[in-house]
Amino acid sequence: MSNNTLDQDKYLNWSHRFGRIGTLIALLYMIAVPLIVSSVYDIFPDLPMLALAGISVMAIFMPIGISEALSYTPILGSSTYLTFLTGNIMNLKLPCVINAQKLAKADQNTPEGDAIATVAVATSSILTVLIISLGALFLVPLQPILQAPVVQQATQYMLPALFGGLALGILASSEGKMQIKNKLLAVVIPVAIVSGLILAGIVLPGMEGILILAMLPITILSARIFWKKGLIRVVDKSEQA
Repeated sequence: MSNNTLDQDKYLNWSHRFGRIGTLIALLYMIAVPLIVSSVYDIFPDLPMLALAGISVMAIFMPIGISEALSYTPILGSSTYLTFLTGNIMNLKLPCVINAQKLAKADQNTPEGDAIATVAVATSSILTVLIISLGALFLVPLQPILQAPVVQQATQYMLPALFGGLALGILASSEGKMQIKNKLLAVVIPVAIVSGLILAGIVLPGMEGILILAMLPITILSARIFWKKGLIRVVDKSEQA
């Protein structure tokens, strides 16, 4: 076994160990804070009402959480732990990782892509904390500027701009050595199924997480079918040149 492989295994073991420890600590904090506050002020909620409210929330967010873990992990690599702990995945962390990997010309699901993703998520998290701290410090002095009509209008385009950047990253050709030809064919069947379910009124708001989970295996299966038929191909850019 080469030293390179040993170093990679050592790094992965380290990241998984500390990722699990950090996740457990975060979960303990999330559970401990409301329990301590409820105990000190004797304001424990009614358990049947809490369970009823919790079940309805879990029915929506548990499928979303599972689907995000399954779909984002191949892109995020070992930075998945830090990403899910700090949040803002779809609108902040994921665009940062994809853009960083593209700038570094590192392929996803590789040791290089994993390292770039970790640096991108860590940098994004630190910068987010700094911006929030500055925002809290200067919130009152900057309030007239933030409430200006021009600024209010500009903020409405922030989320579409992020999704536009993600769409361009998907549509653009890969920056690595290998390129996937006709990769968007894999989503044709899932998009057709989802569109049909929406038009038929079967899919309702709040079922997005369940829908994502259901479409993941269908997307993988359709990609395999198109690959077997030769419509989706992995090609070497150097051979094409």
